[in-house]
Amino acid sequence: MNELRNILEEVRAGKLDVEGALRELRHFPAESMAHACLDYHRRLRTGIPEVVYGESKTAEQLVAILMRMQSNSRSPVLATRVDDAKAAVAVGRLSRAVYHADARMITVGDAVTGAGVRGVIGVISAGTSDLPVAEEAAVTAGFLGHPVERLYDVGVAGIHRLFAGRDLFDRCTVLVVVAGMEGALPSVIGGLVDKPVIAVPTSVGYGTGFGGIAALLAMLNSCAPGVAVVNIDNGFGAACAAMAINRK
Repeated sequence: MNELRNILEEVRAGKLDVEGALRELRHFPAESMAHACLDYHRRLRTGIPEVVYGESKTAEQLVAILMRMQSNSRSPVLATRVDDAKAAVAVGRLSRAVYHADARMITVGDAVTGAGVRGVIGVISAGTSDLPVAEEAAVTAGFLGHPVERLYDVGVAGIHRLFAGRDLFDRCTVLVVVAGMEGALPSVIGGLVDKPVIAVPTSVGYGTGFGGIAALLAMLNSCAPGVAVVNIDNGFGAACAAMAINRK
């Protein structure tokens, strides 16, 4: 909505003529490429722009999509699940691109400001091994205009570490809690707070963790009220849910 409003305001103020506005709106709401169809309308509909999933794309496909989005969209530009090799190509060819290695994400340009948010999103991880998924959530929410606070490596194997950071719970509107192994941390936190908890199971764990299925089932069976669960390793999806809750 903000992108369309900005164009209309610029026309009204005389900063943009009708032809210029038409050029801005040429690919509104979508643009077809050889290997993708870019959805510039998504932020207007949902409040969250289209974000590029980089894992199965070639470096050339990823760069082409990001360059087109950077040129033709006023929305923030992000890509998830980008490995080091693809990131090196993209950062070398895109102006203002930043690679967030822990999150495996690329952001292009400035973060969103003035997003009309209610408060802070807390991102909490059980272990350091869960950090890539936690950082995917934190970078997504932070770049899209939501204040984020992190509390990492506070899992139930040393639960006293969690209580040392309890003041964070009071400052946050919603909590994203990331855990692998037995996936117990969201249930513990869900029994301590009066706000939504979005649980993210990770694929971290030994053989009977079954690539995150054990943590997923534990979270789905949580007896703590107010715990919602996203898919295994889906930090991005958790951030999107948290942002929807945190909007005014």
